[in-house]
Amino acid sequence: MEVKDNLGVKRAARRKLEHELGIDPSEAPIEGFTYLTRLHYKAAFDEKWGEHEIDHILIMQRDVKLNVNENEIGDYKYVTPEELKQMIEDSKDPSKNLLITPWFEKIAVNFLFKWWAHLKEFGRVPEEDFDHATIHRL
Repeated sequence: MEVKDNLGVKRAARRKLEHELGIDPSEAPIEGFTYLTRLHYKAAFDEKWGEHEIDHILIMQRDVKLNVNENEIGDYKYVTPEELKQMIEDSKDPSKNLLITPWFEKIAVNFLFKWWAHLKEFGRVPEEDFDHATIHRL
């Protein structure tokens, strides 16, 4: 297990980026990832299926080429924070037919907008926003 500097988590993130978004690992170098925190996430999809997991949250800001795996990603779009907030609101209205995965909505509402503001302003997340000890329960 590669726990020093969260190396195992970062390698797993690279594998998922390649599998789900088709991002070549050379475009997502290990040293480009910043580990932020962990969260405990649970959501039911129906009476039979759901998710219950602890996720590691990493961030990387880079220009990359996407080759999306349509079996993993239904749709994607580049948005501003304001547009994402509106999309999250719209996803609550069934007539809008907009689906956002529950884990992403929870991360966005609880963390992403704060982190995003720092990225826009400074190009990085301030160290005081990192929480390596807590497992946030969402």
